[in-house]
This record gives sequence, C-alpha cells and structure tokens, in this order.
Amino acid sequence: MTTPALNLDPKSTALVLIDLQYGIVSMTVQPQSSQEVVARGKKLAQAFRAAKMPVVLVTVGTSADGKDGLAPTLDTPPAPAGGAKPDNWSSVVAELEAQDSDIKIMKRQWGAFYGTDLELQLRRRGIKTIVLAGISTNVGVESTARDAFERGFDQVFVTDAMASPSAEAHAITQKVTFPRMGRSRTTDEVLQSLSK
Repeated sequence: MTTPALNLDPKSTALVLIDLQYGIVSMTVQPQSSQEVVARGKKLAQAFRAAKMPVVLVTVGTSADGKDGLAPTLDTPPAPAGGAKPDNWSSVVAELEAQDSDIKIMKRQWGAFYGTDLELQLRRRGIKTIVLAGISTNVGVESTARDAFERGFDQVFVTDAMASPSAEAHAITQKVTFPRMGRSRTTDEVLQSLSK
C-alpha cells in the first residue's frame, strides 16, 4: 500500500512537541534515544519556524510542593521521585533553541489540553492540523493525541521523533492507536512536505 503524499497547509498547521524537557529526556527510551528524538524535534522546529508556522513547546511539571500533580490510587505506582527535582527539571532542553515566538504550555498531567490554554492558542491561530512528536509515545503524546482527536484536529504523528521507556508500548501506540486518529510519517516526510 502506498502512503499518500503529505500536504500540510502552512496557514493552519502547528508543530506540538511534548515533554522535551530536562527531567524527561534524561530517561532511557526506545526505539529512538532521547538524543535522537530531540535532534529530530529540533529539525522540525527549525523548519516550522522558517515557514512561519507555530511551534508549541509543551512541558509537564508541578508546584514545588507537588500538590497540583496527579495522585490517584494505582496498581502500578510511579517510580519513586528520588528526592527533590532539579531546578531545570521542567525546562525545555537547550537544543530546541526555544524562541520568544514559540507557544509555551505547562501541563500538570499526561495530556496537553486538559487544564491548559493549548486549544485556545491553536484555535485563535486558525490551526486545524497538529504535527505531534516527543516523549513518551504512549503517555504524553498519545494522551494529547486522544484529546486533539476528540476536539476535531487533524493529526500527523512523527514516528521517528518520539519514543517511550517501553519499546512494546511505543509500538502498540504507533500500530494500534495512531492509525485511528491521524497519519503517521517520518521526520523526513514532514520536512519534505514543508519544502513544497
């Protein structure tokens, strides 16, 4: 089966990068390394900025006391925090070269829509399509994708610009979930569509 050409309208498309921040990229992820995901995210961000298309940098964090973070009862508790987080834990990595023109969103849970002004920022700019990448595929990226789908956004998932602590979870999201919510493409395919 031939993959249809990707045609992105520069007037209604935005790049949304999920959790490319110091506290997340320090994790071991698969099938791409964090460094590979960040490098591809940087290429995408540079291309979107050059085309005058919005770049959204989403990070996750909590207040210093953590009381605004998620705290449900779970069968599988999260890994222990290991003490206080460093000051830059929720800061976007320097490699992305964040610009003043970038839209910065701080979330307090997995998805980037709930409890933030992401939808407002996208709608006011006339955005209909979001290009998603980041860490982790099956948590922050997938949660954001589900919320975007329910809000009627078209989506493109940059499959080689995302990763997860579990290669299996990454693969399931890409093979099972993403095809039901949008189109999956590589970084090169997205960049090629922007150069048309």
